[in-house]
Amino acid sequence: MTVLGVTSALIAGAVAVAAPKTATAGDRVPGGRAEAHGEQIAAARAAKAGIDWAACPADWGFEAPIQCGYVTVPVNYAKPNGKTIKIAVDRIGNTGTSADRQGSLIYNPGGPGGSGMRFPRRVTTKSALWTSVAKAYDFVGFDPRGVGHSAPISCEDPQEFVKAPKADPVPDSESDKAAQRKLAKEYAQGCVERTGAAMLSQMTTPNTARDIDVIRAALGEKKLNYLGVSYGTYLGAVYATLFPTHVRRMIVDSVVNPAGDQIWYQNNLDQDVAFQGRWDDWKAWVARYDSVYHIGDTPEKVQAQWDALRATAKQNPIGGVVGPAELLGFFQSAPYYDSSWATVAGVWSKYLAGDTQALVDAAGPDMTDTAGNISSENGNAVYTAVECTDAKWPTSWRKWDRDNTALNAQYPFLTWSNAWMNLPCATWGVPQQTPVDVRTHHGLPKVLIVQSTRDAATPYSGGVELHHRLKGSELITEKDAGSHGVTGLVNPCINDRVNSYLLSGTLDGHDVECAAHAAPVPATS
Repeated sequence: MTVLGVTSALIAGAVAVAAPKTATAGDRVPGGRAEAHGEQIAAARAAKAGIDWAACPADWGFEAPIQCGYVTVPVNYAKPNGKTIKIAVDRIGNTGTSADRQGSLIYNPGGPGGSGMRFPRRVTTKSALWTSVAKAYDFVGFDPRGVGHSAPISCEDPQEFVKAPKADPVPDSESDKAAQRKLAKEYAQGCVERTGAAMLSQMTTPNTARDIDVIRAALGEKKLNYLGVSYGTYLGAVYATLFPTHVRRMIVDSVVNPAGDQIWYQNNLDQDVAFQGRWDDWKAWVARYDSVYHIGDTPEKVQAQWDALRATAKQNPIGGVVGPAELLGFFQSAPYYDSSWATVAGVWSKYLAGDTQALVDAAGPDMTDTAGNISSENGNAVYTAVECTDAKWPTSWRKWDRDNTALNAQYPFLTWSNAWMNLPCATWGVPQQTPVDVRTHHGLPKVLIVQSTRDAATPYSGGVELHHRLKGSELITEKDAGSHGVTGLVNPCINDRVNSYLLSGTLDGHDVECAAHAAPVPATS
């Protein structure tokens, strides 16, 4: 079944738009001159049309007074009069007075493939960290192109995508590698077949950045206020490069290294190293609370228990569905977020005490949750589509094999799993592009960068690299911490600076180091 919601309807009435000015020296426009011109046309149309705000559909799960709507964008910005898609957006108005209002704050949580539509719920759920900022800003979320309610794409039948157990990602033989290579090639083919080359070839970060600028215009805003986390930092960095004069305030949190030779193959290899480090941090924490979890009182004993659990699941999948791949899918949330440390340790502890079902419920698929499975498959499809189309990937299996075999010898926690997830990019079915050269251009204001030193998903070097590329930016470093997504955590050293920047544009005038936020403590200790 085709799930792509692309229409060929043209927007009535051409809008006269002046040719774009060059944004860099000479005759070069970042991302392409035709695309820049097409985006200006689309933005002018969106500014004229606005957004028809209404109560959100009941099955979207967003309570009043959050409102929902759509913004129309071209599939291909080089062809602004061609096929279009509708980008789903939502908002909640600022909670202060009209005099307090400073505009819209647009949010992206990462991915690629993450939805930002829950962002306005930070107001309705009365999130304490965002109370002051909510007085000044409308909170605006959106589903990026291909995600959720925005012309969702697909690469595989969702029920097949979640079915378990899957093969152990760590290969025992060349035949295991051959089987994984076959699956990756089939997945890449499925992306073309289920999504279509016309849409798949336009699933890029620069196009999503252009979509954001069209949303900005539809909101009636002259300049963008933006908060991006994880992949959302790269999206923000590309936006800042393409539209420097359209930025008012920008915060990027947990930063993807934007260097051209990092996007995306090297980023993923670096991630494997960082995940191992954060896995080690978690093992030490579990050992510290052995009186609670009874898993092991040293990191080495915790690792031995992990190896034993993995071996058991490989020989006989737990509950018939949880093998090593499913274990990894659940356990990797601990290196991602320290808010998951107690949850993961708790489930593991219950399993060791004889409660197998707790682990099956946590790590196994729910085949009855068809809506959730559709969402999971869609998220993975968008992740793959954007990363594979954004940049050129190695096509030589020998290189993939050599690089990942070497990494796995020292950093085994995530390496092979990450490799297979990205391997469809080696046989990708549409042309792969050249990443935008992220850097400051005339008119870009100061950007605030927030990064923890032990982040697994986006290693610290990414924040440093972006800081060097965006002149005048300021870097807040959270020392000796590694939770992914720093601005959502309680750390006054960071929270106060985020608020000051968003509310008054105030920065310190120099980089800042903050101590780590409070480490998790088991509820039962």
